Amino acid sequence: MFRKILIANRGEIACRIITTARRMGVATVAVCSDADRDARHVALADEAIRIGPAPVAESYLRSDAVIAAALATGAEAIHPGYGFLSENPDFVGAVAAAGLVFIGPPADAISAMGLKDAAKRLMEQAGVPVVPGYHGAEQDAGFLAAEAARIGWPVLIKARAGGGGKGMRLVTAAGDFAAELAAARREALAAFGDDGVLVEKYITAPRHIEVQVFADAHGNVIHAFERDCSLQRRHQKVIEEAPAPGMTPEMRAAMGKAAVEAARAIGYRGAGTVEFIADGSTGLRPDGFWFMEMNTRLQVEHPVSEAITGLDFVELQLRIAAGQPLPVTQGDLRIDGHAFEARLYAEDVGKGFLPATGRLDHLVFPPATEFARAPVRVDSGVRPGDAISPWYDPMIAKIITHGPDRATALRRLEQALAETQVAGTVTNLAFLHALTRHPAFGAGQVDTGLIARDLAALSAQPDAPAGEAATAALVLSGLLDPPGTDPWSHLRGLRLWGGGEVPVTLLRGDDRIDLRLTLEGGRILLEGADLRATLQDGGITIDHAGHSRRFGLARHGDAVTLFSPGHAATFRLHDPLRCDRRDEASGDALISPMPGLVTLLAAKPGQSVAQGEVLVIVEAMKMEHALRAPRDGTVAEVQVAQGQQVQDGTVLVTLEPADG
Repeated sequence: MFRKILIANRGEIACRIITTARRMGVATVAVCSDADRDARHVALADEAIRIGPAPVAESYLRSDAVIAAALATGAEAIHPGYGFLSENPDFVGAVAAAGLVFIGPPADAISAMGLKDAAKRLMEQAGVPVVPGYHGAEQDAGFLAAEAARIGWPVLIKARAGGGGKGMRLVTAAGDFAAELAAARREALAAFGDDGVLVEKYITAPRHIEVQVFADAHGNVIHAFERDCSLQRRHQKVIEEAPAPGMTPEMRAAMGKAAVEAARAIGYRGAGTVEFIADGSTGLRPDGFWFMEMNTRLQVEHPVSEAITGLDFVELQLRIAAGQPLPVTQGDLRIDGHAFEARLYAEDVGKGFLPATGRLDHLVFPPATEFARAPVRVDSGVRPGDAISPWYDPMIAKIITHGPDRATALRRLEQALAETQVAGTVTNLAFLHALTRHPAFGAGQVDTGLIARDLAALSAQPDAPAGEAATAALVLSGLLDPPGTDPWSHLRGLRLWGGGEVPVTLLRGDDRIDLRLTLEGGRILLEGADLRATLQDGGITIDHAGHSRRFGLARHGDAVTLFSPGHAATFRLHDPLRCDRRDEASGDALISPMPGLVTLLAAKPGQSVAQGEVLVIVEAMKMEHALRAPRDGTVAEVQVAQGQQVQDGTVLVTLEPADG
């Protein structure tokens, strides 16, 4: 076994690898960018070394810097995690040339699966079923449009390199194909350095099911059963589970056999995932699934498979890379219960899942293990006080639950999400909680279109719990603060004759809430009824008009966030002197809704534009977001340049006044 390894990654996966390595007695070296100098993975590792500034191209994607760090620290092997350099065959070759061990598959295996078109041709030769489509080398736009028409609408344009839903577009009509192809190519080039695509038939009731495989250097190949990853938004996974609901023994055997054959066909070694698309319209059947791609690395959702098998996948990776045979055979493996994983992200669901940034002023998880099998497991690469930056993936944590059956595991997930609290940035927490309560999902009736079909209901703001605004008003007004030494500090609203009033104006997002609290003989009244509050154990209990309710409570900066199951609300006191640039601009400007990079600038001063016309494309976390003209008008000024990094709230383009 290795004495020391370097982890060429960051965040949650780096922390995950460090935890297993430490248990095995293997020392670890972390790498970090300038933005990550104080990151959790740096603190956990035995050593850490800087490899460059914040942009990934200048740090985590620098093969030379990573290898130099490994050699300088005496590491014997490099674990790539997932993303970044994990599926870069040139990096694997450079690692070997430096006399180091790559903890992953051989370079030629990565190359074989790296381009989806070539991979599918290879799988066809190996007898693995593939999705109907065009997987050739020709990239002429007219040719691809003709192939799409031949395949039949709808079709899916997919980047031939990479994964994670980047460079992927669903096209339902011929007239949309050219624009969607251009967008997919731009996104693929930005994410993977390759703008090549393939075109496939879109399965109208698709199930995304993947099979975990392991192969050692001694000819042993096993699969660790399947995961269902059908619950997706924008082609990116949201909640995964293992095993797949509705899976039959016959289909599990057929899919497992196909995955093992795929691994053998490319001389695979290490951990990998073979992804299939299944037709869920008539139930799962052995003749109704097709190969999509193979991810030649550890997957984000691997904990659900660890939960049902009892294996530590990182440990298996280390043992295989060290030349040891697999410690288990296919016959040793059994499915134990059911598991779910929910991905908690800093993202704005109401704005189309735009990535968000911010400081984690408050972060509380339910009682759980970390990086180890348990009824509730939380894997995270951040701590309270850490910042979610625009440079990297905005995932906060993975919340994993396990139970003897699907219903139990799902109830545990719902409860774990209800007990999770985040303040300081917008998250998808309420959205995840709503998904756990979705009837179809609860019944195991899932496909990749479920979220899109029911997005309005899943993302709807729930009704505010009774007493929520009053509770925030009490906290923010200072009426619950302990008395200070200044005798005048708590005379707000005091009248020497009779009762006094404390007017409180709150802001929740863009909503304004006006309340009047009355002080009368030591009592606080709201609308004439007693308002009482008790602070305890990080929460507050409010009693108003005979109704008692408890909220989780976090005070951060000038704001307070109140938590109830599946719901969080942040309030601030209204400052009449504070001006928001969004309010200033109104419909006369285009404003960036998140931090990102301007990758396309289509607006010019004096240009006439129509409402809905794409003027700017901003890229955040390697995903494109088209920003459109808010109304018909004429461009007055362009305030950014293509290639410029912008912040949330930056005015990009202004229009001449509507009445001008």
